Amino acid sequence: MRRIVSILIASTLLLALSATASAEKIALVGGRLIDGTAELPLRNSVILVNDGIIEKVGTVGELAVPEGYRIVSTEGHDVLPGLWESHAHLQLSGHADYRHWQQNYGDRFVDEIMPAALVQLLLTGVTSVRDLGAPLEDTRIIKQQLADKTLPGPTLYASGPFIQWQVDDWQSSYRWAVRNQQDAVTKVNQLADAGMDIIKLIDQDDMPRAVAEVIVQQAHKRGMKVVAHAHKPNEIRLGIEIGVDNFEHTGLTTAPGYPDDVLTALKERTATGIFQGLMFWTPTIEYLWTYQDTIANPEYLDNDCWHRGLKPDTIADIRQSVGKPGHLVHSQLVPLRKPTLERKIKQLKDAGAVLLVGTDVGVPMKFHCQTTWREMSVWVDDLGFDAMETIRAATYWPAVMMGVEHRYGSITPGKVADIIAVRGDVLKYMALMQRVDLVMKDGVIYKQNGQVHEHLLPEQLRHQTQFNYSNSTE
Repeated sequence: MRRIVSILIASTLLLALSATASAEKIALVGGRLIDGTAELPLRNSVILVNDGIIEKVGTVGELAVPEGYRIVSTEGHDVLPGLWESHAHLQLSGHADYRHWQQNYGDRFVDEIMPAALVQLLLTGVTSVRDLGAPLEDTRIIKQQLADKTLPGPTLYASGPFIQWQVDDWQSSYRWAVRNQQDAVTKVNQLADAGMDIIKLIDQDDMPRAVAEVIVQQAHKRGMKVVAHAHKPNEIRLGIEIGVDNFEHTGLTTAPGYPDDVLTALKERTATGIFQGLMFWTPTIEYLWTYQDTIANPEYLDNDCWHRGLKPDTIADIRQSVGKPGHLVHSQLVPLRKPTLERKIKQLKDAGAVLLVGTDVGVPMKFHCQTTWREMSVWVDDLGFDAMETIRAATYWPAVMMGVEHRYGSITPGKVADIIAVRGDVLKYMALMQRVDLVMKDGVIYKQNGQVHEHLLPEQLRHQTQFNYSNSTE
C-alpha cells in the first residue's frame, strides 16, 4: 500500500511541477567565475544557459547576451559549479540512535525522510550526491521520482544496501550479507538491475578474498563504481589489490597514521596511469574535527533549516536524541582520533590520493542542510588546503570519479547547468559557502538572492512555520 501511495503522490507532483520547474534561456552576468577546471577565475563573467545546458561562457563586453535570455545578475558573487556531496546517507537525518531510527522510521523513508534530505542538500548548493547505504526499493523509487522530476533534488548516484560478510537482523534492510561468490554476483546484478550506480563495501577484509574480488569484478563489468570503507589497514590493503575505486573515511581507531606498506601500495596504485590510476579517497573528517566544538557550543543544532520536509514528531525525536552531544556513545573515541587527522591527511596527499569532499551526512548531529560547507571550511581554514583545490574536490573530481565529467563538474560549454553563486570571495573566506545565494539545477533556479523559490517545491517540502519547541520537551 505504501508503494501505491508513493506512486500516486509522485504522479500528482509531476503534474504540479511540470508547468513551473522548466528550464529556460538564462544569462548569468557579472560574477567572478570559478569554473571547476584548473583555469584561473574569470572576472565579470557571462554564462548563457539554454534549456538546462551551458551554451557559452565569456565576459561582459566580449559575450553579448542574445535576445530572449532572462538576465540574472551575479555581480558581487563568486559563481561555481554545483557542489557534490560524495558521502551522504539520505535515509538518516541526524538521529543518534540507529536501531531506534530503523525500527520507527523505515516506513517514512520514501515519503518524508529521503525527500527532505535531498531538498535540503539542493538548497545549500549540492547538485550531485552519492548516497551510500539505504534500502534498495526505497532508493529505486526515489531515483525514479528524481528522474521523472516529480521530486526536486541533486542528481543521485546511489549504492542501495551495503555489501558485507555478516549483518545483524535489524540492519538487514540496508545491509546485505554475501555468503559465497555466486551470491555476490547475484546481489551485484540485483543492484545493477535496479539502477544503482555504486557498490558499497564494508569489512571487505572479513570476506574470503575470492568473494571480495568477484564483487569488484562484477560491479565493474556492470559499469558500477566500487567504494569501500578504509577503517582498518587490511580493508585498505585488500581494496587496493582488488581494484576498489574510492575509499571512505580515515579510520575508526586512534592509530597515529597509516602503515608504511599501505602507503607504498597506495603510491604504486596512483603511479599506474593518468586517470586509470587515480585512487579517490573521501576522508569525511569534519565530524571528527568539530565534535568538541559542538559539545562546547551546540547552538547550530537549533538551526531549523534541517526541519524542512520533516514532520513535527520526527523533529522532536531527533532533537531529544542529540540533546547531550557529549554523551553520544557513537562519538566517545572522537577526541582521541582528532589528533591523528592531520598526519593521515598528509599521508594520503603525499601518496597521491585524490581527495573528495564528503561528510557522512545523516549520522548523529550531521544535518543535510549544513554539513558539506563545513567539510570544505575545515579543509581550508584548519588543515591548510588550497581553496581552489578544495572547490575542485567538491565539483570536478567527484564527476571524474563517477565517470560523468563530460556532463557535470565544471561550468564549461556543453555541460549540464548546475551552477551556484555565493556573495563574496570564497577563495579567501571558505565559510561563505554556508550561505549560497543562487542555486541552479538543470537550468532551473531554485534559489535566488538567498530566497528559495518555494513554488517549485512540493508542498510538504516548502518552508513551514518555525517548529514550536515547547511542544517537544519530553
